[in-house]
Amino acid sequence: MMIMSIIKYKARTKAIPRHFLTPHSLSLTRMALFTAISRAALAHRARATTLFHRFMSNIPENTVYGGPTAQTLNERVTLAHLRQKHKKGQPITVVTAYDYPSAVHLDMAGIDISLVGDSAAMVVHGHDTTLPISLDEMLVHCRAVARGAKRPLLVGDLPFGSYESSSNQAVDTAVRILKEGGMDAIKLEGASSARINAAKAIVEAGIAVMGHVGLTPQAISVLGGFRPQGKNVSSAVKVLVYHDLLGMLQHPHHAKVTPKFCKQYARVGDVINEALLEYKKEVTNGSFPGPAHTPYKINDAYINDFSNELQKLGLHKAASAAAEAAEKINRPESPGEGNPTSE
Repeated sequence: MMIMSIIKYKARTKAIPRHFLTPHSLSLTRMALFTAISRAALAHRARATTLFHRFMSNIPENTVYGGPTAQTLNERVTLAHLRQKHKKGQPITVVTAYDYPSAVHLDMAGIDISLVGDSAAMVVHGHDTTLPISLDEMLVHCRAVARGAKRPLLVGDLPFGSYESSSNQAVDTAVRILKEGGMDAIKLEGASSARINAAKAIVEAGIAVMGHVGLTPQAISVLGGFRPQGKNVSSAVKVLVYHDLLGMLQHPHHAKVTPKFCKQYARVGDVINEALLEYKKEVTNGSFPGPAHTPYKINDAYINDFSNELQKLGLHKAASAAAEAAEKINRPESPGEGNPTSE
């Protein structure tokens, strides 16, 4: 096509009478010819590049064939990164998350793995065990965490009753956890032959599996309580529950079932309780909301109209209370107001 363009241009130049071809016009003709050749070459190269890219993957070649690379701070954690850390003897951090806020916290802290655990049944829904939570409920938690955690490897727990019947059921549930929940892998409890077969079937379906030994809450009816299993060197990674780690719950039942291996790094529950008590006190004594937290002013005409309507309805006390509240809102804040001293 480039050659045809040049031929067509030459044909056009032959039509110019010879007596019009002065040295200056010849120079312009050569320049025009060079421009035409350049444009044709560029167009040909662009079409060739487009055709080449059409048959290429949208993933960079070095990503597909280059093997695992060193992870950057904000890069998504993958199984390849975890294998590298394990090979180098580097610890792997694993914490549970159940909603968008907790997922964002894990993301900001640079946690390696975020487990959406069936422990949500206890620490979020208030059940005594992990058994009652359903697959649909777990999917809601998974989606919320997937929206908040962009860096950790996301692992979704298979809840009790969603994978025990057969390997086919286990695969179907695992597929839903990934497709509907937005997870990267799944976790299942136990090490019986049936669980091993289920895990093998899930892996053969192309889904990564995290095994779970140690404290296996789903086996509470068989074990007669929360009893750790698999106390050996193969139990290398400890998963800490978000609420346990932060000390968010301090009621007696929770203290009774908190695993002994879990260290409490904060007492966030105490901070929350103190904040709620302070809020209640300020609302009760009338210091909140004060002028500092009431930025909206009410026009005097609207106040009068509202009070008159209340008076017409015989609600005299309400009219007086409304006028008093409006006056409090509209008056300028005095120094120190809105920050009462604690008793």
